[in-house]
Amino acid sequence: MAEAPWPVELRLKRAAKRLEIAFDDGKKFSLPAEYLRVESPSAEVQGHGAGEKTIVAGRAHVGIMDLEPVGNYAVRIKFDDLHDTGIFSWEYLYRLGVEHDRRWREYLAAVAMKGLSREPPRG
Repeated sequence: MAEAPWPVELRLKRAAKRLEIAFDDGKKFSLPAEYLRVESPSAEVQGHGAGEKTIVAGRAHVGIMDLEPVGNYAVRIKFDDLHDTGIFSWEYLYRLGVEHDRRWREYLAAVAMKGLSREPPRG
């Protein structure tokens, strides 16, 4: 069994609200903060079992405040909406990169189906 791709570069682009990550197999991804936030591996988003995923709306303008290494296998992303409980393993970040187009389409469809908005509520 081949080893999972390993990150060779991780770069936070705060102004662009993106996380750029390059892997040792040559693949590079530029992942928007909003996408990472709504796909957070946290229990708050993913739930505690199959079919429990929460659709997180209103995060169109979310940014990333900081990255915190977790051992040598992951990174904790601290978002400016104060969400920071998701630990993004290298494998999960790779999967988010490879599956970006499909996952993003599914997210947009789910938001629309539930009558939600990517824009934060006005208040």
